[in-house]
Amino acid sequence: MPMRIEDYALIGDRHTAALIGRDGSIDWLCFPRLDSPSMFGALLGSEQHGRWLLAPADPVLETHRRYDGETFILVTRWVISTGEVETTEFMASGDRRADIIRRVRGIRGTVRMKQELRVRFGYASAMPWMRQQPEKRNHALVAVAGPDAVVVRGPKLTAVDHAHAGEFSVAEGETVDLSLIWYPSHRPVPGPVDVDGSLRETRASWTTWAESTEVSGSYSAAVRRSLLVLRALTHEDTGGIAAAATTSLPETWGGVRNWDYRFVWLRDASQTVEVLLSRGFSTEVEPWRGWLLRAIAGAPSDVQIMYGLGGERELAESEVHTLPGYRGAVPVRRGNDAHKQFQGDVFGEVMFALHRARDKGITEGRFSWPLQRALMAFVEEVCHRPDSGIWEIRGPSRHFTHSRVMMWAAFDCAIRGVREHGLDGPVDRWEIARQELVDEIETQGFNAELGSYVQFYGSTEVDASLLQLAQVGYLAHDDPRMLGTVAAIERTLMRDGLLLRYRTEAGIDGLPPGEHPFLACSFWLVEHYALSGRLDEAITLMDRLVGFSNDVGLLSEEYDVEQRCQVGNTPQALSHLALVRAAGAIDTATAMTSA
Repeated sequence: MPMRIEDYALIGDRHTAALIGRDGSIDWLCFPRLDSPSMFGALLGSEQHGRWLLAPADPVLETHRRYDGETFILVTRWVISTGEVETTEFMASGDRRADIIRRVRGIRGTVRMKQELRVRFGYASAMPWMRQQPEKRNHALVAVAGPDAVVVRGPKLTAVDHAHAGEFSVAEGETVDLSLIWYPSHRPVPGPVDVDGSLRETRASWTTWAESTEVSGSYSAAVRRSLLVLRALTHEDTGGIAAAATTSLPETWGGVRNWDYRFVWLRDASQTVEVLLSRGFSTEVEPWRGWLLRAIAGAPSDVQIMYGLGGERELAESEVHTLPGYRGAVPVRRGNDAHKQFQGDVFGEVMFALHRARDKGITEGRFSWPLQRALMAFVEEVCHRPDSGIWEIRGPSRHFTHSRVMMWAAFDCAIRGVREHGLDGPVDRWEIARQELVDEIETQGFNAELGSYVQFYGSTEVDASLLQLAQVGYLAHDDPRMLGTVAAIERTLMRDGLLLRYRTEAGIDGLPPGEHPFLACSFWLVEHYALSGRLDEAITLMDRLVGFSNDVGLLSEEYDVEQRCQVGNTPQALSHLALVRAAGAIDTATAMTSA
């Protein structure tokens, strides 16, 4: 059985990532990209579905984990009765290889270490042929199945019960290196890794990026780690920003709300860019803008709400029957049919991020403003069309109030591009459309009896996404309509002090009811508290939310308050970028209070 979600740490090379449990087992790994089929899939099943275990052979007395500074180099200290060892595990940066390096260093006494390697390519559908590869200075084991192959180097492994296992001892002062390299099976076996050089280059790569801007103020450690998570989820070559590193980690235990998040949502990626800009990372805009131009090239009417890491459009959803699911939660899915949905809010998110880049002094590229003009031409055509909303409702399309406001934000940003930055465009027409949306939202999206905006036109339900109305400047945080909406959200969606996205019991999404509080929504509430004069409540809630991070600072999508554990795909970009926003709001409110 896989461990709790918070018991996993992430290592990555900005192409893919692996999840390593506290027990030393790599239970999730897809090579060569995040969205490739898994070769270690124990996270969604058991050790029979693929893993690579490296841990002391004798009972462990203590385990301590940390990242090596501001990197994704994982350092684990193991204490047993006969001694102490430290493992350093990472994916190498800059070597243009899909590899994992695991270094074991003796600290005290002598420790016997054990390995168990089970390679299962293709979401555990393919058990590879294994062969020993003679080498002068290493024991090498090669696994091949179809298009995939890996070579594993280190202490010798022998075949045991459809796996390969072995033990070795590490004494004080000794170092033992292990490596795994994926490669296309039609190519020759790659040579050994320069572990010392890879470690230096990987440490320098992460550290140099982190040091390119100063992060201070409240919750600085959590903010720095969150920014690094967003960096880790950004593909090095394409600039695409994945929503999470995993698929099918459930939103409800044993339920069907299991989705593949290893793709680029325009919404999440836009908000990521906005957050990075707010913390001084202006160099992140151009790669993302380039990805955007390539991904949505063509007719604006063909724009999707999400794409593959390279801009792939076809993300057909299917069930993976070879993996039994995280603790039995099925179905396990690959792909995501939400890419077929129309979600009007994404245009506002994209335009808002690009406008923030302009405000930060980033010059429009040759094609970036023409791209925005083309998007706005499409928005003019569809701004009154019902959609599936921010939460990808799989029920009937509706006029979601949040989506209407984000359409308003798209027009607002385009208008400001002309009025404030001297760009060209049909600004008079855009201003008329913007006002028409305001009139519509205020008459159909606001319920005067409730004193609140509603989830969709004609509804009496509320939705946590309405907290974003103030974030995009539709109205002030202390506007009576906004305060009334927050009060309705608190009454209706708060569970043990945390926010649900919406009431699944209302049946709007066509799925069985029930899910846990959504962490990003609670961070949005922190932001609103801070900027509407409720600073003490903001800090109290923020302290609690940051406390849900695991021991190395990672957050998943949701939190189960009864079982006190993380829920959903991990690490979740939306949770981490919302944390950064909330911390910034607290800093702003604190400064205003002190002034």
